[in-house]
Amino acid sequence: MAGSGEQTVRTRARLAMLLTEASTSALGVADGRVAGVYLRSGAPRLLRLAVLVGLPGPLFSPWWRLHVDRPFPVADAYRLGTRVTLPNATETMRRYPQFAAGLPFAFGSVHEPVPGGADPLGVLTVLRPAVAESVDGPVDPESLGRLAEGLGAELLALADGDPAAVLWDGEPLCVRPPPRLPARTAAGRFSWDPATSLVHADDRLHALLGMRPGEFAGTEAALADAVAPAEARRVLSALRHAAAGRPPGAPLGLRSPDGTPRLLVLSPADPAPAEDGGGTRIGGVVLDPGGTTLADGAADLLPQGVLCLDRVGLIVYVNAAAARLTGRDREWLLGRELSEGLPWLTDPPCDDHLRSALLSFAPVHFHVRRPSPVRPGEGGRPKDEEGDWLAVSAHPGPELLTCTLVPASRMDAPAGPSPKARPPQESVASGHSLEPLYRPIALAIALTDAVTARQVSAVVMQELLPAFGGRCLAIYLLQERHLYLAWETGFPQGFLARFEGVGLDARLPGVDTLTTGRPLFFESMQQLASSYPGIPLDADVGARAFLPLIASGRPVGSCILGFDRPRRFGAQESTVLTALAGLIAHAMERAQRYDSEAALARGLQQALLPRRLSTHPRVETAGRYLPGTQGMDVGGDWYDVVGSGDGLALVIGDVQGHGVQAAATMGQLRSAVRAFALGDRPPDEVLSGTNLLLIDLDPGQFASCCYVWLDPATGRARVARAGHPPPLLRRPDGRTRLLDIPGGVVLGVDPHARYPVTELLLEPDAILALYTDGLVERPGADIDEGITALRLALARAGGVGGSLAGVADRLTSTARQAADRPDDVALLLTALRSRPAGP
Repeated sequence: MAGSGEQTVRTRARLAMLLTEASTSALGVADGRVAGVYLRSGAPRLLRLAVLVGLPGPLFSPWWRLHVDRPFPVADAYRLGTRVTLPNATETMRRYPQFAAGLPFAFGSVHEPVPGGADPLGVLTVLRPAVAESVDGPVDPESLGRLAEGLGAELLALADGDPAAVLWDGEPLCVRPPPRLPARTAAGRFSWDPATSLVHADDRLHALLGMRPGEFAGTEAALADAVAPAEARRVLSALRHAAAGRPPGAPLGLRSPDGTPRLLVLSPADPAPAEDGGGTRIGGVVLDPGGTTLADGAADLLPQGVLCLDRVGLIVYVNAAAARLTGRDREWLLGRELSEGLPWLTDPPCDDHLRSALLSFAPVHFHVRRPSPVRPGEGGRPKDEEGDWLAVSAHPGPELLTCTLVPASRMDAPAGPSPKARPPQESVASGHSLEPLYRPIALAIALTDAVTARQVSAVVMQELLPAFGGRCLAIYLLQERHLYLAWETGFPQGFLARFEGVGLDARLPGVDTLTTGRPLFFESMQQLASSYPGIPLDADVGARAFLPLIASGRPVGSCILGFDRPRRFGAQESTVLTALAGLIAHAMERAQRYDSEAALARGLQQALLPRRLSTHPRVETAGRYLPGTQGMDVGGDWYDVVGSGDGLALVIGDVQGHGVQAAATMGQLRSAVRAFALGDRPPDEVLSGTNLLLIDLDPGQFASCCYVWLDPATGRARVARAGHPPPLLRRPDGRTRLLDIPGGVVLGVDPHARYPVTELLLEPDAILALYTDGLVERPGADIDEGITALRLALARAGGVGGSLAGVADRLTSTARQAADRPDDVALLLTALRSRPAGP
């Protein structure tokens, strides 16, 4: 057993090393700032973030777990086995609005599946600066693909036939990215005499600006050109304001010649010597946040607080002013995670601002209320909860995030491209973090496409379980004062059957949460059993949340979320879960209305479709109808066969839209066509009369139709078409062609429309196929491709003397088996037999 344990430890260490190496390599290959690897987990269809390079883990915690069916780029890359590239925020919002809602910052990303047999082993993901509309930008697709392939091969070798060896079920490893730039001086000082325009710079500033002392002209104009050549006017303006006694309270955000952030801090300096004429001088410090260290003394002289974090959130530098403003001992802060050393800088809404700086790589400015100063040392505690306001500016660099702290009373509007900072009073009213709001926003977006109770439940499962680390989920809906199970996952088989149909008088947490309207949280199974003695439990350990589903003040049902270990439900998490329950309730209420309307539409549709088709001894017909599986399911497709004079009228049509209205309109048009056909009216008059009727019935609604009058004795057919796909004709020898029949516009548009009539001859044992576009249209494909596929299928399916019913079944088999039919399907086949057709 010991040997087995040692082997497991070595395997996990090797796994962590492989993932870390691949992630850090991906940073260079994809010009990234943050990278990581998602792996499959022990939970079915759940990916977990295994390694994160270049970002503090807590700032990315909402995305540690992802269900593979969610509309996220990582999930798509895994499920489809193909690279997903998002060059910028615009493309991210267009393709993945849920992902963009949680990270609404200007960055791009690329997600590469890690191959490993039938399904990928995981996904290599890289976050990088946004680029224009180019698909790949600076990404080398071949190199990134080879990197993922190499990682997949290494993981398969490490697994050695045991897939569990490369599963990940813990929290991600957070790793520092490799250094991009050599260490250099990151701060330099100068003094400026407004009376003489002379600037004295120290050696560190000369080194920072990349010039020797003799190369610097020593004037304010030369200083401005050297510090930020593209923004020299802003530097000179700041100097003039400082000379007038109005030095800026916050660093001036600038761009160095190579485009990286640079800070300029101005403050009154010591008076000039008497021999120089005396007078007030201006002192300044130039900071380069891209440097790997600020611990060279210059920043310690600043009146502003300065602290630096590395890319995983560790505090690596604190100047004296920052220690004073935060009330912490600088030696105690150094080396600690920001969330531990200064947790109030990672609480909402600060977490969103820090995420923005680290992901969009642009400076951000915000206000934060600090606790009252604490006593130096680890054990210090605030004296009260009021505290004071600080203005914070965060400037990202390749290796460091440099934050400056200024008392808010001294904070002017920050310069630079970031939005104007709000005053503290406004921050109190409107400052919010997207992290607690992210789940409701993401769930609301996902629920927009869910219309049935089952679809709503599936979305809830995909959103809630990964987000909160849940193991099981159950949704009950209220019907006639009893609760019935609508969805379950993760519970032992048959466990929930005993609660099916419980009344509202039962003493159960799922009932109580609905009748009281209050969520119930149990941090352990023991706590649940204590509150509800004798209640059956599905596990010995874990935690449970019971959420009421109430919409518009009306009870809808209850939701149960289960966890496999005890946990504490904080106030923020409880609030988020309660908000999610409200979204679920409204979606379920909408789904119930949908189900009722869909049932009504289906009943109406079935009542209006012909139960039997008119027959003739020499004519065989077969019709098929399949409702769509999206939207309201039932649409306005119909077909009919009507006796008309000495012949038969063959009709197929398609009313725009779905639902009860479309089905009702279809019924009216079918009745009108039947009436005209029974009156033995010519095809063009049938369509013209139906066109005028539809315009009178419902202006703005339209329908397509194809009408064929067939003489069984001679095989002569007369065809008229109103915006409908042209028929197909299969000859007895198997040759099949699309009939090029001129037609008029769809019905319901033009009261003066004309519908030309085309004559053709139907040979014995030939098959005439009328169909609606639902049988031939495919998302992303041209309808002509679908018609060609149907023509070839008809050529293969139809045989002399074969059953038309069998041919109809074969032509609609693919559509019938499809789980996703975006539109209705209607098909009407007709054959003229050389001998009388059977009954």
